[in-house]
Amino acid sequence: MKSSILSYAIACCLTLWFTGAAAQTGRWVSLFDGKTLNGWKASENESSFRVEDGCIVQEGPRSHLFYVGNVSGHVFKNFEFKAKVYTFENANSGLYFHTRFQETGFPNYGYEVQVNNSHRDAIRTGSLYNVVDVADKYAVDGEWFELYIHVMDNHVVIKVDGTTVVDYTQMADKGRLVRQEDHFGRYVDSGTFAIQAHDPNSKVMYKDIQVRILD
Repeated sequence: MKSSILSYAIACCLTLWFTGAAAQTGRWVSLFDGKTLNGWKASENESSFRVEDGCIVQEGPRSHLFYVGNVSGHVFKNFEFKAKVYTFENANSGLYFHTRFQETGFPNYGYEVQVNNSHRDAIRTGSLYNVVDVADKYAVDGEWFELYIHVMDNHVVIKVDGTTVVDYTQMADKGRLVRQEDHFGRYVDSGTFAIQAHDPNSKVMYKDIQVRILD
């Protein structure tokens, strides 16, 4: 019995090690299996996220779906991230990075990359929300587009379908950053990813969610 338990424990450790090692080699690693939400954890209103036809569908009241899986221990600092995104009319969503799980509310930590092609909010897809806001449209509703994020130290690049829409370098002195009282953690650091369900009238689909570790 002890031998079986030991063998099982070793196998589990090796699985985790190989998963982490794959990420560390600079290869693209999937964060979503296309079938389940394994490795993801929703905050309030869990029903706002479901899996359908190989996609994470975001539709419902405010919630955030945090990556809590094994890749890099769900802590990412320097990385490349990409995902295919499909928006419906008047949808508002977003992709957080360098964030951490919280039970309710909009995440206090990390940055949000905006997903919005037609919502009344004028801050459009690809914006580093409230830091570098993009007014032009680089994607449209009803068509898949690729959202790409590159973070290296204090430098952030965001692309929409290959077009660079944000090229931002954070100042070294975090204390000089302008932050709203309820967004005190807006700086490049490290953390996980989260998909935003913004409101009950927004529907967005995500698939092919991948990351490549750069350090």
